[in-house]
Amino acid sequence: MERQAFLYEGKAKRIYATADPDLVLVEYKDDATAFDGEKKGRIANKGILNNKIAAHFFELLAEQGVPSHFVRHLSEREMLVKKLQIIKVEVVARNRVAGSLSKRLGLDEGVELSRPVLEFYYKNDELHDPLINEYHIYALKLATKEELQQIAEQALQINEILVKYLAKRDIILADMKLEFGLFNGEVLLGDEISPDTCRFWDANTMEKLDKDRFRRDLGNVEKAYEEILSRLTGGKN
Repeated sequence: MERQAFLYEGKAKRIYATADPDLVLVEYKDDATAFDGEKKGRIANKGILNNKIAAHFFELLAEQGVPSHFVRHLSEREMLVKKLQIIKVEVVARNRVAGSLSKRLGLDEGVELSRPVLEFYYKNDELHDPLINEYHIYALKLATKEELQQIAEQALQINEILVKYLAKRDIILADMKLEFGLFNGEVLLGDEISPDTCRFWDANTMEKLDKDRFRRDLGNVEKAYEEILSRLTGGKN
């Protein structure tokens, strides 16, 4: 499937049309941003690594009966996906205290939550993706009650699958950001699942293996991404 007209460029990906109006080509970039774009940089080979990692997770979820926009892996930086009508609600599934949750609730980072927590954020760059609840979502008509219920159910199912899968690879899934969209009326998982959108911690050392290494200037960012891919694939990259 060849790329055609350029459609959109985001912080981490470029989107291109294809000959099929229902499918788009996603190209993963090496660009890295943090703190709502205030910090910018590049992580060597991030696009290649995230493309492989995201494809791996999408294929794993498909095997477990969880639908997504993923169609197939095309090249080292490209994948083919279904063109979604994006639902402007980002979902964060949290298993451990980290990031903004630590600041908001005054809890130490790393504290294990007694059950997974779902948070909703309004997908709006100009407003810095503010935290919202279901009442905001309905009032702003971002999603219907049925759509939001499906989003929440899928997010919890995805979280449960990945927590168990990653635990076998000595990785703690502290939290992750998920995005969803509509395709022919069906709610589907979109965007990506990668060290850019998840907090992955080594289960033995609690070492961060995700974009927090870039956010916090911890160094060895590329090696962390490589480590995640290696553990997912058993070293067969």
